[in-house]
Amino acid sequence: QVQLVESGGGLVQAGGSLRLSCAAAGITFGINTMGWYRQAPGKQRELVATITRGGSINYAASVKGRFTISRDSIKNTVYLQMMSLKPEDTAVYYCSAATFAGSDYWGQGTQVTVSS
Repeated sequence: QVQLVESGGGLVQAGGSLRLSCAAAGITFGINTMGWYRQAPGKQRELVATITRGGSINYAASVKGRFTISRDSIKNTVYLQMMSLKPEDTAVYYCSAATFAGSDYWGQGTQVTVSS
């Protein structure tokens, strides 16, 4: 089992920045991909960014150039640095972890609100 705990959400004005963190605990040696997804009210959950154990990164087109995902494999922590935030970035952000064995885990979510 893997437990994911997110932190760093909050309220920020448009153009501002926030940094999200997600710490994994439990049986972490089997984790391959970690990442961030978000879900805005009335919308489906969507991918924001992912990073594999080997360092391959994938971004949603809507955040490319503004968000940066990084990972500390020693601390089993993934980060999402969000810059130039827009009101449309407002959502609950969820941390995810996928293991080599095919299991998926989710954090409890952290609210990010961007005011205009």
